[in-house]
Amino acid sequence: MNIVVYAHSMELGGSQFNAIEIGQATQAMGHNVLLLAEDGALSSKAEQAGLEHIRVSTRRRRPSPGVMNSLTQLVERRGIDIVHGYEWPPAVDAWLGPHRVLGTPVMATIMSAAVAPFLPRSMPLVVGVNLLRQHCLDDGFQSVSLIEPPVDVQANSPEFDGFGFRAALRLAQGTTLIVVVCRLVRELKLEGLLVACRTVGRLASEGRNVHLAIVGDGPARAEVEVAAAMANAANGSPVISLLGELRDPRPAYAAADVILGMGGSALRGLAFGKPLIVQGEAGFWKRCDKGTVSQFLEEGWYGLGGGEDGEDALRGALEPLIDDSALRHSLGAFGRNIVVDRFSLESAARAQVSLYEKAISQSVRARAAEIAQVSWGVGRHYVRRRLARALRLPTPADDFNALNRQRRKN
Repeated sequence: MNIVVYAHSMELGGSQFNAIEIGQATQAMGHNVLLLAEDGALSSKAEQAGLEHIRVSTRRRRPSPGVMNSLTQLVERRGIDIVHGYEWPPAVDAWLGPHRVLGTPVMATIMSAAVAPFLPRSMPLVVGVNLLRQHCLDDGFQSVSLIEPPVDVQANSPEFDGFGFRAALRLAQGTTLIVVVCRLVRELKLEGLLVACRTVGRLASEGRNVHLAIVGDGPARAEVEVAAAMANAANGSPVISLLGELRDPRPAYAAADVILGMGGSALRGLAFGKPLIVQGEAGFWKRCDKGTVSQFLEEGWYGLGGGEDGEDALRGALEPLIDDSALRHSLGAFGRNIVVDRFSLESAARAQVSLYEKAISQSVRARAAEIAQVSWGVGRHYVRRRLARALRLPTPADDFNALNRQRRKN
């Protein structure tokens, strides 16, 4: 098969990692995969994966009529069998572009917390959480498959050397290094990052030998910098390091004693054999262990708390790991086994290829009513965003990934 994988960005993030890694594994199975994406932090990873990277502008509209036209031409010129969009803007570009014009099969992978309501119900979807799959089926989507976020368990493993990362932080002997790798954005992430800064700062002020390393960048960096600076000033020395975006974050995972995270980042932490505390929203923090893992496997590596600030929950999950190295080791081994058994990249690629074949064999050209529905829905979505900005109401940077949407789904 000739496949176009269209990633929604090339910033560090789970959806983009999945697009590249599953694309690489699919190509290793003998298929031809073209990666359509902007330039960004993950461009070098795409190059190392051996994927042909076709660039789109970082300044494009989302969705983009220009990308729809160029993608249609690419499909026609290169004999593409299917276009696979990661998240809703690439899916809409593909559906209103080569699918509408040429009848090319299109499918979408959605790793956000919810699915855009205006996506056509006939478009095959892939989601990463069983609960979201059921929501989509209840909403009338005709084909919704589950591929849980995969991890390259060879490239991300306990054998990876994190000594240099730890040495660069100049940590005192016996320091418990807590690591979070994520984009610094307000939706989903910021609440937990601020709670982590406050909690680690207070633990350090009580005499605990702890250090928090935050790896990532994004529009919420200024708020995180303030929280980190306050914790460091209160302790008279650095207990929190804000390290920015790393093109290869594996040394950070490998150096950690404890990982804080959600989604794909949580799974990568487990792959390195590290104990994991899952971050959510509304005060949610929960350690991954035998008593909680079934919740994460069913509902995803995320959760909603009861609205508390989360410091007590994080402290309760973190303190036993600080105090007990044997517990850290046993939970790390437990998590590594889960990832190897259930989330391997090779298994995900085989499932994805099967879904491509099914989508190609069952593809039906879009009806006029669906085209009108999608076009109207996208337009209405952006009118609402512009109106919210004009009224100075909060508008999420990550559409359909905000707390209120997740709450409505539950």
